[in-house]
Amino acid sequence: MNKSFWFLVGSLVGVALWLAAGEGALLGFQQAVPGYRWEFPRDHGAHPGFQTEWWYYTGHLHAAPGRTFGYQLTFFRHRLDRPGLSLNPSQWFADQLYLAHMAITDEARQRFVYGEKRNRAALGVAGAAEGRYHVWNEDWLAQRLGRHHFLQGAIPGYELRLVLTPLKPLVLHGEGGLSRKGAGKGQASYYYSFTRLYTEGVLRTEEGVFDVSGLSWMDHEFGSTQLSEEQVGWDWFSVQLDNHHELMLYHIRRRDGSLDAASSGTLVRPDGSAVPLRRDDFRVEAHERWRSPKSGAVYPQRWTLYVPRFDVVLHLEPVLAEQELITDSSTLITYWEGRVRVRGRFQGQETQGAGYVELTGYAHPVRL
Repeated sequence: MNKSFWFLVGSLVGVALWLAAGEGALLGFQQAVPGYRWEFPRDHGAHPGFQTEWWYYTGHLHAAPGRTFGYQLTFFRHRLDRPGLSLNPSQWFADQLYLAHMAITDEARQRFVYGEKRNRAALGVAGAAEGRYHVWNEDWLAQRLGRHHFLQGAIPGYELRLVLTPLKPLVLHGEGGLSRKGAGKGQASYYYSFTRLYTEGVLRTEEGVFDVSGLSWMDHEFGSTQLSEEQVGWDWFSVQLDNHHELMLYHIRRRDGSLDAASSGTLVRPDGSAVPLRRDDFRVEAHERWRSPKSGAVYPQRWTLYVPRFDVVLHLEPVLAEQELITDSSTLITYWEGRVRVRGRFQGQETQGAGYVELTGYAHPVRL
């Protein structure tokens, strides 16, 4: 074939990619819109038709004598090309990028350590199965066998191997699992969680091996639209209370300092039933600020969460101020992700628990 033909093909592909990059012009990618029909266990696996997906774990681990650790283990999948547009016939070509983050908060040592990975899918170094739950990035992995989730990962000074068992059914957030992130078409994700997973396993450290147990939280989210240009990031809260309720809230912040109307949340009752919360159903107040000596970002700290509809007032206190991840070798996002202690009042009764807080967009606007 002559050069003119290939020039024409290249031009058409270039135009298609340019159109796809525009807001709302998601050429070739599936979009998160109403009407999705969930099917499990299929939907625990990968959804390669969507541009971005993640499987996300946080948890609170207890070990004798009186040691407490927080952990995060997250796997990301990001599609690099538009489905059906690639002209590369090579078996070495990989259109999926896999990234992963792991962090440990060692409360007794007031130490926060994290690591990251980035790999393409070629040669099986990283990947995510379709139709079943098996995600890996080199020697880090998350998979589901029967009801149980198996996790493993290692960063300098810490190696984690855990078995997680759901104590409640999974919860669909938003409108039947459609979690809106803005007003634009497709500006949303499909989002569900296991909000209470009994956790046990082994944590190897420089001090020795700890048998650990506790509670974890798992999120799975997939979609194809980033935040809009007017949105800079989000504040996300997950809380597990001793009274067997769980609470998830997120604020999406706009450039002008206001909160986007798409901000929302979910309250999970002891029986596993879920109540969607709109932006007007809750309020979050931050009482302090912390400036990162590494990134210079200033993050809110020490929060009070109010949910008047259910007479809930919760105070969240970080166990350590310095729980920031600067992921220049993977997602290129600088964010704060930290374990917090929780105490407060729930329908007139004192309660306590533990949680995780994620803060993005304080160092720079989030652009996945």
